[in-house]
Amino acid sequence: MADFPDVQLHVVTGKGGTGKTTVAAALALSLAAGGRTVLLCEVEGRQGIAQLLDVAPLPYEERLVVRGDAGPRGSGDVYALAIDPESALLEYLDMYYRLGRAGKALDRFGVIEFATTIAPGVRDVLLTGKVYEAANRNRRNKGARHYDAIVLDAPPTGRIAQFLNVNDELAGLAKVGPVKGQADVVMKLLRSKRTAIHLVTVLEEMPVQETADGVAELRAIGLPVGGVIVNLVRPQDLDTDERAQLLEGTADHDTIRTSLDKVGIDADDAMVEGLLEEGHAHAERRAVEDEQRAVVEALCEPLGLPAYELPRLPGGIDEAGLYELAEVLNREGLR
Repeated sequence: MADFPDVQLHVVTGKGGTGKTTVAAALALSLAAGGRTVLLCEVEGRQGIAQLLDVAPLPYEERLVVRGDAGPRGSGDVYALAIDPESALLEYLDMYYRLGRAGKALDRFGVIEFATTIAPGVRDVLLTGKVYEAANRNRRNKGARHYDAIVLDAPPTGRIAQFLNVNDELAGLAKVGPVKGQADVVMKLLRSKRTAIHLVTVLEEMPVQETADGVAELRAIGLPVGGVIVNLVRPQDLDTDERAQLLEGTADHDTIRTSLDKVGIDADDAMVEGLLEEGHAHAERRAVEDEQRAVVEALCEPLGLPAYELPRLPGGIDEAGLYELAEVLNREGLR
């Protein structure tokens, strides 16, 4: 059973270095696995989606990046879009004011760049406004492509509340008028049951703490937190006794040498010592991960937030790896 059956807009945020864009792409594939058509958006100008999917840089237009017939049976298509504030403002001016060529003339004179730089609140309204437009086409524009689900690769956790809380950001700039009106309808979508904001972390102290802070901040301003996705989880190769022996330095050298001999490896003392050092470092990392996993559980359980774990893939992230992560998310209910 899907954890968020009524959600159309999935916002993905996380501390830098946690694999936020990778998780967003895997989530898009997971959502498409049921035959749905999915739009994957980015707003930071990094072209992270294009690099991840190994496609040409994305323009300000929806481009098919994953065909449904290339994935598991029954998959739908995934489109991707890089939203930049200048293009979004030009589209806004054309859509609501029919400026057309006049809007492009403003762009040549640098007015667009000035407007989107001097007023960050306006910039964020334009970026989120494009997502709103894509989410509401079934009611506003029957001729445009309808998306069953939208995944937004959003700014990092430290800026996510400011980015999404566009009404507060505009408070000192626009109290009335069309921009304020657009902010209002965007906020209505973001605060509705059609939206879920997922936070990506890894099992390290700083990212987990930033995730906890992000959850508290989003809830304080009435934005719907979805789930916590723990990325890059190491395999559970050692049991509790083996880890304790490595941490305490009590692992038996002869037992290790005998085990290596059985698989045809002639191990000398230097090799055994090197393996024990590696094992000690691994056991230390696992101890930290277990401690931070308990923190994540303590964060999620009282709030009823689902938590998901994605493995660290030994071969790195390629198309096959993305499908593997998507399958994990799908199996755990984020689909």
